Amino acid sequence: MSEYQWVTKRGWVLFAAMGFIWGIPYFFIRVAVKELEPPVIVFCRTSLAAAILLVLARRAGAIRPALRRWRAVLVFAIAEMAIPWILLATAEQNLPSGLTALIIAAVPIVGTIAAFLLGDRHALRFVRILGIFSGLCGVALLVGRDLASDNPPPWWSVAEVLIVVVCYATAPFWADRRLADVPSLGVIAVSLSIVTVIYAPIAATSLPSTMPSFHVVLAVLGLALICTALAFIVFFRLIAEAGPARAGLITFVNPVVAVALGALFLDEEITAATVVGFLLVMTGCWLATRPPPADRIVDYADMDSSRAGVGSS
Repeated sequence: MSEYQWVTKRGWVLFAAMGFIWGIPYFFIRVAVKELEPPVIVFCRTSLAAAILLVLARRAGAIRPALRRWRAVLVFAIAEMAIPWILLATAEQNLPSGLTALIIAAVPIVGTIAAFLLGDRHALRFVRILGIFSGLCGVALLVGRDLASDNPPPWWSVAEVLIVVVCYATAPFWADRRLADVPSLGVIAVSLSIVTVIYAPIAATSLPSTMPSFHVVLAVLGLALICTALAFIVFFRLIAEAGPARAGLITFVNPVVAVALGALFLDEEITAATVVGFLLVMTGCWLATRPPPADRIVDYADMDSSRAGVGSS
Protein backbone atom coordinates (compact mmCIF):
# COMPACT_ATOMS: atom_id res chain seq x y z
CA MET A 1 0.00 0.00 0.00
CA SER A 2 1.47 3.33 -1.03
CA GLU A 3 2.03 5.92 1.68
CA TYR A 4 -0.68 8.16 0.20
CA GLN A 5 -3.03 5.49 -1.14
CA TRP A 6 -5.48 5.88 1.72
CA VAL A 7 -5.94 9.63 1.32
CA THR A 8 -9.41 9.41 -0.20
CA LYS A 9 -12.33 11.66 0.62
CA ARG A 10 -13.80 8.88 2.77
CA GLY A 11 -10.47 8.34 4.52
CA TRP A 12 -10.10 12.02 5.35
CA VAL A 13 -13.68 12.25 6.64
CA LEU A 14 -13.18 9.24 8.92
CA PHE A 15 -9.79 10.54 10.08
CA ALA A 16 -11.21 13.99 10.87
CA ALA A 17 -14.13 12.41 12.70
CA MET A 18 -11.88 10.27 14.89
CA GLY A 19 -9.51 13.16 15.55
CA PHE A 20 -12.43 15.12 16.96
CA ILE A 21 -14.35 12.28 18.64
CA TRP A 22 -11.38 11.06 20.69
CA GLY A 23 -10.35 14.61 21.48
CA ILE A 24 -13.57 15.49 23.33
CA PRO A 25 -13.83 12.83 26.10
CA TYR A 26 -11.58 14.89 28.35
CA PHE A 27 -13.94 17.85 28.01
CA PHE A 28 -17.01 15.70 28.74
CA ILE A 29 -15.33 14.06 31.74
CA ARG A 30 -14.26 17.41 33.17
CA VAL A 31 -17.87 18.64 32.92
CA ALA A 32 -19.35 15.44 34.38
CA VAL A 33 -17.08 15.19 37.43
CA LYS A 34 -18.41 18.51 38.68
CA GLU A 35 -21.61 16.74 39.79
CA LEU A 36 -21.07 12.98 39.43
CA GLU A 37 -18.71 10.55 41.12
CA PRO A 38 -16.21 8.78 38.81
CA PRO A 39 -17.77 5.28 39.22
CA VAL A 40 -21.14 6.63 38.10
CA ILE A 41 -19.56 8.21 35.02
CA VAL A 42 -17.76 4.99 34.10
CA PHE A 43 -20.91 2.90 34.61
CA CYS A 44 -23.06 5.20 32.48
CA ARG A 45 -20.43 5.35 29.77
CA THR A 46 -19.94 1.59 29.50
CA SER A 47 -23.56 0.49 29.96
CA LEU A 48 -24.98 2.77 27.28
CA ALA A 49 -22.19 2.00 24.83
CA ALA A 50 -22.42 -1.74 25.51
CA ALA A 51 -26.15 -1.72 24.79
CA ILE A 52 -25.44 -0.44 21.27
CA LEU A 53 -22.30 -2.40 20.44
CA LEU A 54 -23.69 -5.71 21.72
CA VAL A 55 -26.51 -5.45 19.17
CA LEU A 56 -24.05 -4.73 16.36
CA ALA A 57 -21.63 -7.43 17.50
CA ARG A 58 -24.45 -9.98 17.69
CA ARG A 59 -25.53 -9.19 14.14
CA ALA A 60 -21.94 -9.60 13.02
CA GLY A 61 -21.57 -12.91 14.85
CA ALA A 62 -18.70 -11.48 16.89
CA ILE A 63 -19.90 -12.19 20.43
CA ARG A 64 -19.40 -15.96 20.60
CA PRO A 65 -15.73 -15.83 19.53
CA ALA A 66 -15.07 -13.19 22.20
CA LEU A 67 -16.88 -15.17 24.90
CA ARG A 68 -14.83 -18.27 24.08
CA ARG A 69 -11.74 -16.21 25.01
CA TRP A 70 -13.34 -14.51 27.99
CA ARG A 71 -10.26 -14.66 30.21
CA ALA A 72 -8.14 -12.77 27.69
CA VAL A 73 -11.00 -10.34 27.05
CA LEU A 74 -11.31 -9.77 30.81
CA VAL A 75 -7.66 -8.76 31.07
CA PHE A 76 -8.04 -6.45 28.07
CA ALA A 77 -11.21 -4.88 29.52
CA ILE A 78 -9.48 -4.14 32.81
CA ALA A 79 -6.34 -2.70 31.18
CA GLU A 80 -8.05 -0.74 28.41
CA MET A 81 -11.23 0.44 30.16
CA ALA A 82 -11.83 -0.44 33.82
CA ILE A 83 -8.60 1.02 35.21
CA PRO A 84 -7.98 3.92 32.78
CA TRP A 85 -11.51 5.30 32.74
CA ILE A 86 -11.92 5.46 36.51
CA LEU A 87 -8.47 7.02 36.88
CA LEU A 88 -9.18 9.60 34.17
CA ALA A 89 -12.41 10.67 35.82
CA THR A 90 -10.75 10.80 39.25
CA ALA A 91 -7.75 12.76 37.95
CA GLU A 92 -9.93 15.30 36.14
CA GLN A 93 -11.53 16.26 39.41
CA ASN A 94 -8.28 18.19 39.89
CA LEU A 95 -6.57 18.46 36.49
CA PRO A 96 -7.56 20.60 33.49
CA SER A 97 -8.91 18.56 30.60
CA GLY A 98 -6.30 19.95 28.20
CA LEU A 99 -3.38 18.97 30.43
CA THR A 100 -4.82 15.49 30.85
CA ALA A 101 -5.08 15.02 27.09
CA LEU A 102 -1.53 16.27 26.54
CA ILE A 103 -0.13 13.76 29.03
CA ILE A 104 -2.18 10.96 27.44
CA ALA A 105 -0.60 11.91 24.10
CA ALA A 106 2.59 10.24 25.36
CA VAL A 107 0.99 6.78 24.89
CA PRO A 108 2.96 5.96 21.69
CA ILE A 109 6.21 6.76 23.50
CA VAL A 110 5.46 4.30 26.31
CA GLY A 111 4.28 1.84 23.66
CA THR A 112 7.69 2.02 22.02
CA ILE A 113 9.38 1.19 25.33
CA ALA A 114 6.93 -1.68 25.87
CA ALA A 115 7.69 -3.01 22.39
CA PHE A 116 11.41 -3.09 23.20
CA LEU A 117 10.80 -4.90 26.50
CA LEU A 118 8.70 -7.45 24.61
CA GLY A 119 11.52 -8.18 22.17
CA ASP A 120 11.23 -5.70 19.29
CA ARG A 121 14.86 -5.23 18.27
CA HIS A 122 14.06 -2.08 16.28
CA ALA A 123 12.18 -0.37 19.12
CA LEU A 124 15.11 1.57 20.59
CA ARG A 125 17.02 2.77 17.56
CA PHE A 126 18.69 6.15 18.03
CA VAL A 127 15.87 8.12 16.41
CA ARG A 128 13.34 6.46 18.70
CA ILE A 129 15.46 7.07 21.79
CA LEU A 130 15.59 10.72 20.73
CA GLY A 131 11.79 10.65 20.43
CA ILE A 132 11.35 9.13 23.87
CA PHE A 133 13.63 11.79 25.35
CA SER A 134 11.72 14.57 23.59
CA GLY A 135 8.38 13.20 24.74
CA LEU A 136 9.49 12.79 28.33
CA CYS A 137 10.82 16.36 28.34
CA GLY A 138 7.47 17.55 27.04
CA VAL A 139 5.53 15.71 29.73
CA ALA A 140 7.94 16.99 32.39
CA LEU A 141 7.45 20.56 31.17
CA LEU A 142 3.64 20.23 31.13
CA VAL A 143 3.44 18.61 34.55
CA GLY A 144 6.20 20.69 36.11
CA ARG A 145 4.58 23.95 35.09
CA ASP A 146 1.32 22.99 36.80
CA LEU A 147 2.93 21.52 39.90
CA ALA A 148 5.05 24.66 40.30
CA SER A 149 2.08 27.01 39.99
CA ASP A 150 0.56 28.97 42.87
CA ASN A 151 -2.33 26.49 43.07
CA PRO A 152 -0.81 23.16 42.02
CA PRO A 153 -2.98 20.06 41.48
CA PRO A 154 -2.35 17.07 43.77
CA TRP A 155 0.62 15.03 42.58
CA TRP A 156 -1.44 11.85 42.73
CA SER A 157 -3.77 13.18 40.03
CA VAL A 158 -0.80 13.41 37.68
CA ALA A 159 0.28 9.91 38.77
CA GLU A 160 -3.19 8.60 37.91
CA VAL A 161 -2.94 9.94 34.37
CA LEU A 162 0.54 8.44 33.98
CA ILE A 163 -0.90 5.05 34.98
CA VAL A 164 -3.53 5.54 32.29
CA VAL A 165 -0.75 6.14 29.77
CA VAL A 166 0.86 2.82 30.73
CA CYS A 167 -2.48 1.00 30.47
CA TYR A 168 -3.30 2.47 27.07
CA ALA A 169 0.21 1.69 25.80
CA THR A 170 0.30 -1.94 26.93
CA ALA A 171 -3.29 -3.15 26.42
CA PRO A 172 -2.91 -3.35 22.60
CA PHE A 173 0.06 -5.69 22.98
CA TRP A 174 -2.08 -8.06 25.07
CA ALA A 175 -4.86 -7.87 22.48
CA ASP A 176 -2.40 -8.51 19.66
CA ARG A 177 -0.92 -11.58 21.35
CA ARG A 178 -4.06 -13.13 22.83
CA LEU A 179 -7.00 -11.75 20.80
CA ALA A 180 -5.64 -11.15 17.29
CA ASP A 181 -7.93 -13.83 15.83
CA VAL A 182 -11.08 -12.56 17.60
CA PRO A 183 -13.29 -9.94 15.88
CA SER A 184 -12.53 -6.53 17.36
CA LEU A 185 -16.21 -5.56 17.58
CA GLY A 186 -16.87 -8.59 19.75
CA VAL A 187 -13.90 -7.86 21.98
CA ILE A 188 -15.00 -4.26 22.56
CA ALA A 189 -18.68 -5.12 23.12
CA VAL A 190 -17.91 -7.87 25.62
CA SER A 191 -15.25 -5.72 27.31
CA LEU A 192 -17.73 -2.89 27.81
CA SER A 193 -20.23 -5.36 29.26
CA ILE A 194 -17.64 -6.70 31.70
CA VAL A 195 -16.72 -3.21 32.90
CA THR A 196 -20.42 -2.39 33.26
CA VAL A 197 -20.90 -5.38 35.56
CA ILE A 198 -17.80 -4.46 37.58
CA TYR A 199 -18.91 -0.87 38.18
CA ALA A 200 -22.65 -1.45 38.65
CA PRO A 201 -22.48 -2.11 42.43
CA ILE A 202 -19.87 0.62 42.95
CA ALA A 203 -21.92 3.18 41.05
CA ALA A 204 -25.04 2.20 43.01
CA THR A 205 -23.38 3.43 46.20
CA SER A 206 -22.23 6.70 44.57
CA LEU A 207 -25.44 7.99 42.99
CA PRO A 208 -26.09 11.74 43.35
CA SER A 209 -28.77 12.85 45.78
CA THR A 210 -30.31 15.16 43.16
CA MET A 211 -30.78 15.00 39.42
CA PRO A 212 -27.64 16.24 37.63
CA SER A 213 -27.90 19.42 35.61
CA PHE A 214 -28.81 19.27 31.94
CA HIS A 215 -25.29 19.96 30.69
CA VAL A 216 -23.88 17.16 32.86
CA VAL A 217 -26.44 14.71 31.48
CA LEU A 218 -25.47 15.78 27.96
CA ALA A 219 -21.78 15.30 28.80
CA VAL A 220 -22.38 11.74 30.03
CA LEU A 221 -24.51 10.92 26.99
CA GLY A 222 -21.83 12.36 24.72
CA LEU A 223 -19.15 10.35 26.49
CA ALA A 224 -21.11 7.10 26.11
CA LEU A 225 -22.76 7.47 22.73
CA ILE A 226 -20.22 9.57 20.82
CA CYS A 227 -16.85 8.96 22.46
CA THR A 228 -17.37 5.24 23.06
CA ALA A 229 -20.05 3.56 20.92
CA LEU A 230 -19.77 5.75 17.82
CA ALA A 231 -16.02 6.14 18.28
CA PHE A 232 -15.31 2.42 18.03
CA ILE A 233 -17.62 2.01 15.03
CA VAL A 234 -15.92 4.87 13.17
CA PHE A 235 -12.47 3.68 14.25
CA PHE A 236 -13.05 0.19 12.83
CA ARG A 237 -14.10 1.76 9.52
CA LEU A 238 -11.03 3.99 9.53
CA ILE A 239 -8.87 0.89 10.11
CA ALA A 240 -10.48 -0.80 7.12
CA GLU A 241 -9.99 2.30 4.98
CA ALA A 242 -6.49 3.32 6.02
CA GLY A 243 -4.90 0.53 8.05
CA PRO A 244 -4.05 0.76 11.75
CA ALA A 245 -0.64 2.42 11.30
CA ARG A 246 -2.13 5.40 9.50
CA ALA A 247 -5.24 5.42 11.68
CA GLY A 248 -2.92 5.74 14.66
CA LEU A 249 -2.00 9.23 13.46
CA ILE A 250 -5.14 10.52 15.20
CA THR A 251 -2.91 10.55 18.29
CA PHE A 252 -1.45 13.79 16.93
CA VAL A 253 -4.89 15.41 16.53
CA ASN A 254 -6.74 14.47 19.72
CA PRO A 255 -4.75 16.71 22.12
CA VAL A 256 -5.27 19.77 19.92
CA VAL A 257 -9.05 19.26 20.09
CA ALA A 258 -8.95 18.69 23.85
CA VAL A 259 -6.84 21.79 24.56
CA ALA A 260 -9.01 23.94 22.30
CA LEU A 261 -12.25 22.80 23.96
CA GLY A 262 -10.79 23.34 27.42
CA ALA A 263 -9.71 26.86 26.52
CA LEU A 264 -12.95 27.80 24.78
CA PHE A 265 -15.52 26.37 27.19
CA LEU A 266 -13.75 25.70 30.50
CA ASP A 267 -11.50 28.79 30.66
CA GLU A 268 -8.39 26.62 30.82
CA GLU A 269 -5.18 28.55 30.25
CA ILE A 270 -2.91 27.98 27.26
CA THR A 271 0.58 29.16 28.13
CA ALA A 272 3.93 29.11 26.35
CA ALA A 273 4.80 26.03 28.43
CA THR A 274 1.64 24.33 27.16
CA VAL A 275 2.57 24.98 23.54
CA VAL A 276 6.23 23.97 23.92
CA GLY A 277 5.33 20.89 25.96
CA PHE A 278 2.77 19.85 23.35
CA LEU A 279 5.28 20.26 20.52
CA LEU A 280 7.88 18.21 22.41
CA VAL A 281 5.41 15.40 23.09
CA MET A 282 4.15 15.34 19.50
CA THR A 283 7.69 15.39 18.11
CA GLY A 284 8.58 12.58 20.49
CA CYS A 285 5.58 10.51 19.35
CA TRP A 286 6.51 11.02 15.71
CA LEU A 287 10.14 10.02 16.22
CA ALA A 288 9.40 7.16 18.63
CA THR A 289 6.96 5.50 16.26
CA ARG A 290 8.98 5.84 13.04
CA PRO A 291 9.43 2.39 11.46
CA PRO A 292 12.84 1.09 10.33
CA PRO A 293 13.73 2.30 6.80
CA ALA A 294 13.09 -1.08 5.17
CA ASP A 295 9.66 -1.36 6.78
CA ARG A 296 8.26 2.09 6.03
CA ILE A 297 6.13 0.92 3.11
CA VAL A 298 4.15 -2.16 4.12
CA ASP A 299 0.68 -3.52 3.56
CA TYR A 300 -1.49 -3.07 6.64
CA ALA A 301 -4.78 -4.06 5.02
CA ASP A 302 -5.19 -7.32 6.92
CA MET A 303 -4.07 -6.07 10.32
CA ASP A 304 -6.57 -5.93 13.15
CA SER A 305 -7.47 -2.69 14.94
CA SER A 306 -6.02 -4.02 18.17
CA ARG A 307 -2.57 -3.56 16.62
CA ALA A 308 -2.98 0.16 16.12
CA GLY A 309 -1.46 1.01 19.48
CA VAL A 310 -4.09 3.69 20.13
CA GLY A 311 -5.73 3.85 23.51
CA SER A 312 -9.41 4.73 23.61
CA SER A 313 -10.04 7.98 25.40
